[in-house]
Amino acid sequence: MSKVQQRFPAGPDVEVDSLVAELSGEPANGRLKVGDERVVDFLVKFARKLLAPATARRYPELASLGFFLRRGEIAKALSTMDTGADALRFPRGLVFHVPPANVDTIFVYSWALSALAGNPNVVRISSRSAGAAETVVEALNEALADADPIIAQTQRMVTYGRDDAVTAALSAACELRVIWGGDRSVTELRKHPLAASARDLTFPDRASFAAISVAGWQAATPEQRRDAVVGFYNDSYWFDQAACSSPRTLFWVGDDAAARLGREEFRGLLGEVVAGKHFTVEPAMAVQKRVSAYGVAAQGHATEIRFDGNAVATLELVDPSAVPREWLGVGTFPQATLGSLAEFAGLVRRKDQTLSTFGFSRDELIGFARAVAGRGIDRIVPFGSALSFAAVWDGYDLLSEFSRLTTVSV
Repeated sequence: MSKVQQRFPAGPDVEVDSLVAELSGEPANGRLKVGDERVVDFLVKFARKLLAPATARRYPELASLGFFLRRGEIAKALSTMDTGADALRFPRGLVFHVPPANVDTIFVYSWALSALAGNPNVVRISSRSAGAAETVVEALNEALADADPIIAQTQRMVTYGRDDAVTAALSAACELRVIWGGDRSVTELRKHPLAASARDLTFPDRASFAAISVAGWQAATPEQRRDAVVGFYNDSYWFDQAACSSPRTLFWVGDDAAARLGREEFRGLLGEVVAGKHFTVEPAMAVQKRVSAYGVAAQGHATEIRFDGNAVATLELVDPSAVPREWLGVGTFPQATLGSLAEFAGLVRRKDQTLSTFGFSRDELIGFARAVAGRGIDRIVPFGSALSFAAVWDGYDLLSEFSRLTTVSV
């Protein structure tokens, strides 16, 4: 029989059938409900551990996670679930989460929101996860010490190898399967059937971009420009620019001549920020970047390539429509100038997720969103917020997805 390694709560390896039976049983203290205070209290204690100065300094992304799980933020998220007098909201049931290995904290957001919706959960943590993911698991187990027993009874995080029998068993048992990590992961996991009443919530391959208003850049103070570049650095260099919401191409919107001046200043500032952060590019990554950049040029899509050391590479695109959507390596930024955001709206595809912006007015961004009309770009955020997770992600209201409604008509 196939076994899984129990990471949270920490414990001996367990057979998958036993795991499913435990999560499907009736907890000793009664089932969880939507917004259950026992879950809220546990998440708040867990968040405090992530916000400890030593942890936050070592893994800044965990500080963002800790902020997301503060009591006030949880209350704000739960407040959106009010159904009024004619409907009642309940947990959906067992949720099976399959997160990617390249973004160490995404599984916590997914799991936490599902737990807040009152669900029992099983999360597969990749054996390749390390660093921040290990710190998260340690903090979860530490927070469990004085948590209500129902947390340990209903929540599991496990690791197992390429074992189709385990995946099949967990898929067959769940009411909702949450698949992160790209088209290939979605396709592979869909080979394992769900119960007829269950369904998938998928997060396939996405591409994201950044846009700077030339006029907005010119109007900004030196301090505002530097702050924007710091935000762009955080959006791009955390997770090696491999997160779905990390910008892969930078568009300048406005006058072409002014845009070229802005690019030079921006590149210089980015180099200073990268140096100040002591970001190091491993040799293999440096080679990857050059292979990718020259590959774009060989396809006739770039006219100029510049490498500022190993940390920053820029490519001038021949045509904005030739924007590469694949990952080219951390710190690699194709660039193009557009006359207006309306031009970019015409380039958007369904797989495009986040647009990080600087220098635009709210009315300009709303006009852009209306022009796109849901064909892509599910998030428009300021520089520095591309990686900030929210309860609405990829166009899904996750707390709603993790729960179900019973209507009452009299």
